[in-house]
Amino acid sequence: MERLICLAIGYVFGLFQTSYIYGHMHGIDIRKHGSGNAGTTNMLRTLGTKAGAITLLGDALKCILAVLLVRTIFADQYGDILPLLSFYTAAGVILGHNFPFYLNFRGGKGIAATAGLILSLNMYMSLLGLATFVAAFLLTHYVSLGSLCVYTGFMIELLVFGQCGVFGMSQAHLNEMYVIGAVLTVMAFWMHRENIKRLLHHEERKTYLFKKDKQ
Repeated sequence: MERLICLAIGYVFGLFQTSYIYGHMHGIDIRKHGSGNAGTTNMLRTLGTKAGAITLLGDALKCILAVLLVRTIFADQYGDILPLLSFYTAAGVILGHNFPFYLNFRGGKGIAATAGLILSLNMYMSLLGLATFVAAFLLTHYVSLGSLCVYTGFMIELLVFGQCGVFGMSQAHLNEMYVIGAVLTVMAFWMHRENIKRLLHHEERKTYLFKKDKQ
């Protein structure tokens, strides 16, 4: 039951669509511009760096806040499996972000929300994820490739850190967390399937933070 509660709490938090709300504040529906995706990259390309940064922070923060709430609620009774419950919560946030019911289930791709999961889970994993994304992005200027590299690294790190005892849970609970991590990874790749096709055909659009970077 506590797992379902965590999923539900996460989903509610995930419904806070930063890009959609910010876009409406500026008179547009972000889903009708650019790639049509309600996420950080489309906001960056459509409304600029500031809008992209706000979207990234907002979507990451909603996952962090959801996880903090769950940890507060279940700290006493389920303190030994808080990392697992955090995963269920984050999965709910990502589902709410990707498939918001009030937007006809058209949201983002869950990368910024996943960043919130990693930040709330482990500092070292956060630093590794940041380094992975920055390296991939600066070398290629493909946000999608950087995001997929982060997810791949995240799954590997999850397994390594888990087996090294970082999360302090039983093997059964670790295996449950690995399954959730694998499902989120597969979903991320599925959500990026069109990006992957374009990457394979060298048709993916590059993203530059500043105009001078294009030169």
